[in-house]
Amino acid sequence: MVHKIRPTKFWLRCLLLLACIVALSGGCAPEKDSRLEQIWNAGQITFITDNNAHCYFIYKDQPAGFEYELAKAFADYLLVDLQVRTPGWDDMFSHLLNGHGDVIAASLTRIPSREKRMAFSDAYLTIQQFIIIHKDNRGFFGPEDLHGKQVHVRSGTSYQQQLKELQKAGIDLQIALHKNVPTEELIRQVAEKEIGITVADTNVALLNRRYYPDTVMAFPISGRQSLGWAVREGDSELLEVINRFLANISEDGTFEKIYQTYYSRVELFDYVDLKTFHRRLDTRLPAYKSAIRSESRRHGFDWRLVAALIYQESHFDPAAVSYTGVQGLMQLTVATAREMGVTDRTDPRQSIRGGIKYLSTLYQRFEDIEDDAERMLFTLASYNVGYGHVRDAQQLAGEKGLDTKKWSSLRQTLPLLRYPKYYRRTRSGYARGTEPVRYVDRILTYYDVLRRRSLT
Repeated sequence: MVHKIRPTKFWLRCLLLLACIVALSGGCAPEKDSRLEQIWNAGQITFITDNNAHCYFIYKDQPAGFEYELAKAFADYLLVDLQVRTPGWDDMFSHLLNGHGDVIAASLTRIPSREKRMAFSDAYLTIQQFIIIHKDNRGFFGPEDLHGKQVHVRSGTSYQQQLKELQKAGIDLQIALHKNVPTEELIRQVAEKEIGITVADTNVALLNRRYYPDTVMAFPISGRQSLGWAVREGDSELLEVINRFLANISEDGTFEKIYQTYYSRVELFDYVDLKTFHRRLDTRLPAYKSAIRSESRRHGFDWRLVAALIYQESHFDPAAVSYTGVQGLMQLTVATAREMGVTDRTDPRQSIRGGIKYLSTLYQRFEDIEDDAERMLFTLASYNVGYGHVRDAQQLAGEKGLDTKKWSSLRQTLPLLRYPKYYRRTRSGYARGTEPVRYVDRILTYYDVLRRRSLT
């Protein structure tokens, strides 16, 4: 998919080109028709990537994925259009070397065999390769336990090379190669017991535990490794600009924001909770899905996020009652139910309508927060702990020199509301401030699972 730029960007691009010429060559222009110049002249950069859940995918006609978001940010940095090509894993490298793209951005591990063929950017993420097994597959504690076992990996990957190193070290294992099969699919096959063992990088493995909670990261088979973007040898100007871009987004918080979108909270894992959640998506959610969708649409919310909130509140149980007396699918208090026009809190339709209306009311009160995603996180926290306490946490964030409109700041200050030193100088006083942080974390985890299910 190509994203068009406005003609007004032309002069900005010219200024950026001039700045890069000076920076890259000490005042001397780069070689004529260098790859960087070709990109600017064409007004477009072509990224080669893989079509999977962590690199690039299409959802409701919109592109998404961790590598895609980084590539889009880089295209914006250059003030050019972005074009994405997904030729398949086995053909990515030939596409680059034959000039059918400018950059490979596909979570590539920087290993010697690849660095002989291509030039790599500075590292933007550090990973480690792990053996992935089913939780029922006992007796895997280290590489020696792979003796006599068959390990399934995609061909042409660093996983394959790492397994060959184990073979050279005396581990008698068999390598079953799969052509152009995403790692996520092999993890699914492990979860369904279709195959016994595969390998995945830590970021991919941790993310997929949410979708396939029966999988286990048994042990690492590599040390820490770096991921980088790849360009052709000789494209030094382009590589230099990529490195500068990666440094810039690391410093200004852009990388962290993109990373958190796709990989935040991956370390949080509760096997029993996630297994129950997956089961109740099939057994309980269907009865309320239509109502959740229609009411969410009425208020401009993503129904999957609302469904995640409802699960956190009641596990989709309309008869749920908490120790504080709140009731129903969306756990409304008597006062809130009355305010939202709900006469029976245990009636699923009324609870959904009233709860989402109340969520919308909270959302509107945070009109000072321009970023929609940040605003929703503040809203979710307020649904749990109360609007006043969230505003108090913002006050504390300001006193500490933190950005009062960032959820990352409130993650630090909400827990402080447990201590007299802090809550005595706030309007709403004491709150169990760690609760809303965990509450939001869990909702976002459920939301991620629901989004993934929407793709399959």
